[in-house]
Amino acid sequence: MKAVIMAGGEGSRLRPLTCGRPKPMVPVLNRPIMGHIIDLLKDHGFTDIGVTLQYMPEAIRDHFGNGSEHGVNLHYFVEDSPLGTAGSVKNAASFLDETFLVISGDALTDLDLSRAVEFHKEQGSIATLVLTRVDCPLEYGVVITSEDGKITQFLEKPGWGEVFSDTVNTGIYVLEPEALDYFAPGQKFDFSKDLFPLLLREKKPLFGMVLPGYWCDIGNLQQYLEAHHDILSGKVKINMPGKEILEKVWVGEGAFIDKAAVVKGPALIGVNCQIGAGAKIDPYTILGSGCLVQRGASIKRSVLWNNVFVGSGAALRGAVVGSRVQVQAKAGIYEGAVVGDDSIIRENSQLKPDVKLWPHKLVETGATVHRSVIWGTVFPKKIFGFEGISGLVNVEITPETAARIGAAFGSVTGSGARLAVSSDSYTASAMIKEALISGAQSVGTQVLDLGGSITPESRYAVRSLGCKAGIHVKVSQDSPDKLVMVFMNARGGNISRDLERKVENALAREDFPRSEAGRLHPPEAVAKVYDKYISAVCEGLDDAVMSRAGFKLILGYDRPNLEKYVGGLTDKLGFAAEDFRPAGTGGFYSWSSCQEMLPALAQTVVESGADAGAVLDPNADRLILTDEKGRVIKDNLLTVLISLIILKGQSGPVVVPVTAPRVIESLAEQYRGKVVRTKTALQDFLDKVLAQEDAPAGISQFFLHFDALSALVNIFAYMARHEITLSALVDEIPLFFMDSRDVPVPWEAKGKVIRRLVQDRPASDFEILDGIKIFHPDGWALVLPDPDEPVCRVFSEGSTMEIAEELTDMYIKKINEIAGSKS
Repeated sequence: MKAVIMAGGEGSRLRPLTCGRPKPMVPVLNRPIMGHIIDLLKDHGFTDIGVTLQYMPEAIRDHFGNGSEHGVNLHYFVEDSPLGTAGSVKNAASFLDETFLVISGDALTDLDLSRAVEFHKEQGSIATLVLTRVDCPLEYGVVITSEDGKITQFLEKPGWGEVFSDTVNTGIYVLEPEALDYFAPGQKFDFSKDLFPLLLREKKPLFGMVLPGYWCDIGNLQQYLEAHHDILSGKVKINMPGKEILEKVWVGEGAFIDKAAVVKGPALIGVNCQIGAGAKIDPYTILGSGCLVQRGASIKRSVLWNNVFVGSGAALRGAVVGSRVQVQAKAGIYEGAVVGDDSIIRENSQLKPDVKLWPHKLVETGATVHRSVIWGTVFPKKIFGFEGISGLVNVEITPETAARIGAAFGSVTGSGARLAVSSDSYTASAMIKEALISGAQSVGTQVLDLGGSITPESRYAVRSLGCKAGIHVKVSQDSPDKLVMVFMNARGGNISRDLERKVENALAREDFPRSEAGRLHPPEAVAKVYDKYISAVCEGLDDAVMSRAGFKLILGYDRPNLEKYVGGLTDKLGFAAEDFRPAGTGGFYSWSSCQEMLPALAQTVVESGADAGAVLDPNADRLILTDEKGRVIKDNLLTVLISLIILKGQSGPVVVPVTAPRVIESLAEQYRGKVVRTKTALQDFLDKVLAQEDAPAGISQFFLHFDALSALVNIFAYMARHEITLSALVDEIPLFFMDSRDVPVPWEAKGKVIRRLVQDRPASDFEILDGIKIFHPDGWALVLPDPDEPVCRVFSEGSTMEIAEELTDMYIKKINEIAGSKS
């Protein structure tokens, strides 16, 4: 038997789901709607099937091919311009030489098509319409029949006053070939509006048959979501993919569900999905293939397409989410919202109910979207953050993305330039490093592969090897799921914002000057960087003095990255170092977990009689100390301690950020030194520090500020030379009182906040080196807009802690008033 699938629909009412695909290709139960129609036809003996196409025909033809994978024969008929439902079938007239069935390629049904064909033949009908009963017939064509099924009247989308029946046209017809003889080829002609009323007027045998079963037109987004709920409720006779592992919970091959996750049926988990601990999949949820749902995320009554990322703590409620969408940590998408393919919903942002987001859109961190967004692209102009380019592994930072970034960076640094590339010891970092190298090679860059490294070692290598630039890939100090790419200039500092913009522009254009094959440079593996770096850290130190001091340290650090560095330095300098790892911890040390271990570390230092304790972040970028009395030395106190050592050693000006306490100026006056204040951005801070490298010989501020291992070694070297304890050094620092807090401020209000603070400042002194810093009689407050998040950061210092906190409160109140005002 032959059938025709009408698959020319554009599906405008299903946008944004149909942006870039014809309606029959919209997935239902993780496969195109038309695939279910083909299965239904095959079950009823229709194996020779014509398919009428008009909108994006190649998408359908490429997916289904000749139909052999489905056990049918497919024949395609493409119309150049819309011909109407009957006109499109007439376009396939050469194929239709016997009784045939017509069915839409974008409806979901399990109706008994064989019964319709039998009824058609029994009645000797020229055309038989398959009918169904619906609760609200206003959006359908109502068909009125006599008791024997003969059609007596058509009502196309009637008003309630015209509704004389709840029996509607499903768009499924059984026809004789002669029915197509009533209009000319190429003529725009519709079945329900033109052909069937004509046959009725001509008194041709025209019948309708009401069939029991399920039928849904899926004409709009609400019906699309409801169709999935109906499938999961068992209202549709359809083969569920996957294996039923729990009652009404079907799971595809290769999927992983953590034991601590909660999945409640009915639900479908697609092939190769991953669901993390604490994630909740509630009833009436469908996940496409390759979805990743992280720890603590919650999904209810939602349909997700393929390769969707749902971050930790994110919440989806009654939403439809297209393929390759990123819903990042703690974002929320609510009832009726629809997100188009390849969009990014960043952390803490929200899509309000019924919002439609077209494909390739970006919702910034913390933003709330109240209205549908159609125009724009996914790619933000600014991709560099505080430290470089960061993002989730294989979600925001993929090998493909890294290769493009490597090509962009290589192109702006210049063909033939020497570029050092390294990564820490984590597998994801090494993978992205290799992709960066490939991209940089493609534009003619000469790459020096430093292999496994840590950030300060890479900064040192860029300088010592005479490279023009460098890239280090490291795991984020916040999470092993995130990576950071640090981009360095020839001096080992972070690249300028001007160069960042050039890289961003190159990425946006993707117009890279690719090198011909004969001019590609193979990566050059560089040996002995580690040995040279360790020697540089220990340069100028007296090994005998260090050994005589015999310091005992309690250290907490990330073993995969830092074990060889810690071991090499302690062996060389004669430290007795003991590892600190509280019970229940293991694997990766996030910076937050490092902070949490401080009380236990301080207690261990005191109880063991150690000289100090230290915590280092995974790439040795940051350091926290505890003295032998158990006092914690971090953040501002550590900055002051480093400044004190530099000032006492007469090693040139002290470089500190604008947020550092004023007590440093007091110490500088005491030791006849000088203080240089910089912006908080790493580029500015590093540039100022590196500018002091030509100063008189002394302790390198570069090592002290940006190398936790070197800072640790040099602080203890100073203690050994002067036979002084760490607590005695800390006691030399006058008391200071500082406070800091973040205030949520919408992106569009940040400029207004700073403008109004400058305009409305008190008569007291102020400076605008970075943000606005306002001086008061007993302290100061700094308001600094964050470059990466919709917040302003408030820093304050007072002569007492109460005054510092009062200043913070005062400026938080001012910021909230300004951000909430209209002027």
